[in-house]
Amino acid sequence: MRTRSKDALVHDLPISALGAGLSLDFELPRELEAAEPPEARGLARDQVRLMVSRRRDDWVEHILFRDLPQVLSPGDLLVINTSGTLKAALKAWRADQTPLEVHVSTHLPADLWIVELRQPAANASLPFHAGLAGETLRLEGGGTLKLHVPYRRERSLPDDGPVRLWIATFALPVPLLSYLELHGFPIRYSYVGQAWPLEYYQTVYATEPGSAEMPSAGRAFTPELLTRLVAKGVQVAPLVLHTGVASLEEHEPPYEEFYRVPLDTARMVNAARQAGRRIIAVGTTVVRALETVTDGASVTHPGEGWTREIITPGRGVRAVDGLLTGLHEPRASHLAMLEALAGRRHLQLTYAEALSERYLWHEFGDLHLLLP
Repeated sequence: MRTRSKDALVHDLPISALGAGLSLDFELPRELEAAEPPEARGLARDQVRLMVSRRRDDWVEHILFRDLPQVLSPGDLLVINTSGTLKAALKAWRADQTPLEVHVSTHLPADLWIVELRQPAANASLPFHAGLAGETLRLEGGGTLKLHVPYRRERSLPDDGPVRLWIATFALPVPLLSYLELHGFPIRYSYVGQAWPLEYYQTVYATEPGSAEMPSAGRAFTPELLTRLVAKGVQVAPLVLHTGVASLEEHEPPYEEFYRVPLDTARMVNAARQAGRRIIAVGTTVVRALETVTDGASVTHPGEGWTREIITPGRGVRAVDGLLTGLHEPRASHLAMLEALAGRRHLQLTYAEALSERYLWHEFGDLHLLLP
């Protein structure tokens, strides 16, 4: 059975009736792509909708995100990603004055960066695959960007395929983070109708700038909601994973991203696991970081570095019991992680439910809490 909210009627239609035949290659109607922040729709951050699902019996409930304390229990551990979002998009020009947009993604050792080239368009930008190895792009304020070699991680694009990502170096008059603050702007995709200031792309608990795109599963939290959760006995533990740029058009597997899991967080995760309390990741970034430092005996260790961990159904999930996440695009690589946690059938059922209930997708949209 499913319920729509605590104030709504309980419906006798089983969720399986909606999910029958739905694959993860579903059609996402354009009107379900959140084109603006909830604040622009007259809502507070925590007034987005939350679909709560329980994989063991396919139970589903629809509530507002601000009612999250109703479905969490004392002793539950929320693990959050405190990475802050950068103004990671820059204007650039080729030698022939062709304008481009550069999305600054991932900081690698030796001060190398993974960057994506984009072509400016009327609304946001489009992929650009015509960059050249050795090419230097002009940036604003006297800066330059040199493209060295295409970035091709294992299991990604063939050597003769189109190049989306590059290994590059910057030559700038000030440190890169300062330069981005001066000349950058938030990465925006075509489904977002207009540019929004950086504060709309920050979680309230962001402390360390470094993400190319917002770790958006945490966007709906407010200080008041966090206070209510802690007062109920829900524990909160931080880690950092700096997100790279998404592959919205190509749906490539994720590549390496910098993470840091503090000792105190590892201890809290292990204590919760040993006590049989639920460990709930706030976002796929948290799952990736914790899975990187959790061994085969399900012991979580502190650590930092660049993770290349890819979570698939075949690999499975050992670090967390639940996941708070947004709704992911058809064929998105993150769906494999969700399937590893919840199983394909439950994922099909809940996505059919989200489509039926007209949930909104993407970073400004609604959320899904997957519970065991």
